[in-house]
Amino acid sequence: MRSRENAMEGMRELLRGSLARSLRAMGEEDRLRAAWPVACGKAMADRGKVVSYTDGMVEVEAQDGTWLKQMRSMQGQLAGELGRIAGVPVRGIHFRVRGREEGQ
Repeated sequence: MRSRENAMEGMRELLRGSLARSLRAMGEEDRLRAAWPVACGKAMADRGKVVSYTDGMVEVEAQDGTWLKQMRSMQGQLAGELGRIAGVPVRGIHFRVRGREEGQ
């Protein structure tokens, strides 16, 4: 079982590296959008999206409050993965619920 887990992790790393190389020709915001599903996984990617990038800050819209809470709990990990995969400096992520501004 352990060798299968190691093989799967090796495959993920290979795919991440391949994606990073193919993203180099794109603009920073587009690279972050393409990296989002890889950084967070399909379930979370289906419920949130990168909507903007300015001065190292990524803005992500979550489908609802439940997913907003989940994404915020993983903020540091997501920021690190997004930056690494996209090859873009990410200082942090601002999350909001789709269709609402923060504080509404």
